[in-house]
Amino acid sequence: MTFQTTLILVLGWSAFNTLNAALPETGKTHPALRPFDQLMRRFVVENEIPGAALAVAKDGRLLYARGFGWANRENKKPVQPHSLFRVASISKPITAVAILRLVDQGKLKLDEPAFARLPHKPLVRKDQKLDPRLEKITIRHLLQHRGGWDRAQSMDAMFRPVRIARALGKAPPADANDVIRFMRGWPLDFDPGARYAYSNLGYNILGRVIEQATDRSYEDYVKAEILKPIGVTAMRIGRTLPAGRAKDEVRYYARGNRTSLSVMAENFGQRVPRPYGAWHFEAMDSHGAWIASVIDLVRFGSALEHYKESKILKPASITAMTEPPPGAAGHDANGKPKPVYYGLGWSVRPVGKKSNRWHTGSLDGTAALLVLRHDGLCWAVLFNTRATPKNSHAGRQVDPLLHEAAAKVQSWPDHDLFKK
Repeated sequence: MTFQTTLILVLGWSAFNTLNAALPETGKTHPALRPFDQLMRRFVVENEIPGAALAVAKDGRLLYARGFGWANRENKKPVQPHSLFRVASISKPITAVAILRLVDQGKLKLDEPAFARLPHKPLVRKDQKLDPRLEKITIRHLLQHRGGWDRAQSMDAMFRPVRIARALGKAPPADANDVIRFMRGWPLDFDPGARYAYSNLGYNILGRVIEQATDRSYEDYVKAEILKPIGVTAMRIGRTLPAGRAKDEVRYYARGNRTSLSVMAENFGQRVPRPYGAWHFEAMDSHGAWIASVIDLVRFGSALEHYKESKILKPASITAMTEPPPGAAGHDANGKPKPVYYGLGWSVRPVGKKSNRWHTGSLDGTAALLVLRHDGLCWAVLFNTRATPKNSHAGRQVDPLLHEAAAKVQSWPDHDLFKK
């Protein structure tokens, strides 16, 4: 029995409709796009989600951008279409595009060794030697999560800022460069390129490759060379602590009010809500620390879909982005391409000569989804909590429902909210 059904049985239809009507909504609605309104109202109430936002574009035109629920529940501040959320791992396709732009400019090569670009001195543990396979990891390996680290076998180093800082003899938390130093002295879990294993560390390394190739900070390069040219100006790297929250940024809620001991210097060891100190958010810049609105994300996705107009990437890089990786990462035991695989920064499902691409994002207090469909549709949905009552990632749970809502649209409007 769903939460919604339980409410109806307990409260009755009249009281339930009153509760649903009390849900704040912002942004313009359109009769033709009512299926999206109906879905979001039901999903937010049924899954006890504080706040959410959804944007939908078709053929490069923004048709829908609305907020539902509370950006700040305590202050009764509604989510707006332009509200900023942590997008977590949707940061990865942003980093991938930045890398591919440098490839287009001749400043990087996909198959060059990644560590040859980096100056980080490895932390070598007593009685251990450097793993020689580290020098064989290429930029392409990192983009496709084939670098050789498997967090299920060893650990996700990006979530060990206290352990790593102490190993380096410094005060916590470890930053992005500290993590690389530590992991350069750590043995790989498998040979580079042999298979797929999702790796936040790999995208941390890519961020540092961008810095070495451009002599600029990762954030500055992406803002200036990727985001600003396509009209995105509000996106930035987020901050761990509430005091650093950006203008228009939502508040994050961990289901069950989960807490943890802070890893941050300002309140180290104190018990805090998990979204505000359980990990060092700034150190996750290139793999998980961007904040954005749904409009920002859909503008980014639309620029990729219409790359000839946006000139964000050259055709060869767009093609490379969706090609299946060689070997076990992209093919089955018979050598046949898998129906779904991870390309250069995206999960990919080929559809004829085109493809569906998507990425999710997940942290305590955050669930995110960005989808680029083969038929010209692009949507982004962001939540300020991660788990639903089913203990499911809210973005993954809403994903099939969004496809169903799109199928109910009888005709797509011809307006473009990007131009307003």
